[in-house]
Amino acid sequence: MTLQRVSLVDIMLTDLTRNFTRVLLFLAVMGTAYSVVLSAQYNRQLSIEVEALMQEQDRLDVEWRHLVLEQSALTEHNRIETLVNKKLNMKRPDADSEIVVKIE
Repeated sequence: MTLQRVSLVDIMLTDLTRNFTRVLLFLAVMGTAYSVVLSAQYNRQLSIEVEALMQEQDRLDVEWRHLVLEQSALTEHNRIETLVNKKLNMKRPDADSEIVVKIE
């Protein structure tokens, strides 16, 4: 009886060809698992980005409200009239000093 030296590579190749369907299914499962891991990571990154953008939106909304309040305070008629009286010495004309111009 003679002993044949069979290499490990030969054994692996014969097993792969004999069980080709199983190998193909194994590769499909591994590829699917890898794609699930990648999509979960991508989803986490997008969730973090959405959270950061929502915080930025809230900050900008608060700043906008403050600016609207400041604008309404600065354009108030009483404030403008007071500033004109103090800084420019302007006053509302009397009824006697008003001149009405008629356009025909």
